[in-house]
Amino acid sequence: MLSAVVFLLLMQSVRGEEGAPARVTYSQFIEYLDQGLVHRVTFLDRAMEGEFTQPITIEGGEFVKFESMTPGDVTDGLLSELANQNVIVDAEQPEAGWGTFLLGALPWLLFIAFWIWIFRTMQGGGNRAFQFGRSKAKLISPDTPKVTFADVAGADEAKEELSEIIEFLKDPAKFSRLGGRLPKGVLLVGPPGTGKTLLARAVAGEAGRPFFQMSGSDFVEMFVGVGASRVRDLFEQGQAHAPCIIF
Repeated sequence: MLSAVVFLLLMQSVRGEEGAPARVTYSQFIEYLDQGLVHRVTFLDRAMEGEFTQPITIEGGEFVKFESMTPGDVTDGLLSELANQNVIVDAEQPEAGWGTFLLGALPWLLFIAFWIWIFRTMQGGGNRAFQFGRSKAKLISPDTPKVTFADVAGADEAKEELSEIIEFLKDPAKFSRLGGRLPKGVLLVGPPGTGKTLLARAVAGEAGRPFFQMSGSDFVEMFVGVGASRVRDLFEQGQAHAPCIIF
């Protein structure tokens, strides 16, 4: 039994796998064509499949079919030579591979993945998808440990100018009765690290009012309109805690 199996394997290796095409170079194909050994040729883009007129021994095996690659587009000279040798010529559209399929489906896959992410965010994240426009401002309430002017070294002139704003924040009704109006804002000018944020927190601490802190980069987002929405939300929070300081 074992001897029969070994014999069949040896015969198959000598004759080649039945129906399997031989891999030949383009130069070998031209030689077989000149010898009149090519019966049929089918072009698939630059790939080429064909049949011999008779079994051909190639590398110890006999083959009737072959396959090869053309170095470029099929030329008129090659077609003329095939016609002179009475070779049956055919052409087929190459099958689209997985790469072509994935390339065509990639935009749809990205679109579907985006909406899946949106829905999962809505369901599992407390509607975080609709919180892009919410302000990221940090609220420091009057109940937290206060920062006062005693924590700010120097800046005596700035402290003096801000003292009137502190008095207004402490008792807005007093100034309103006298017809006073608080400025819409105060501009603190200075290089980074000179204590502008600390000074603003000290004003809130001296007046005992809420303090909203938010940096300019928090207003920047990849989605159009998110920055403006965060500005509106920030001032809505400020109005809810008025009088307060937004920095």
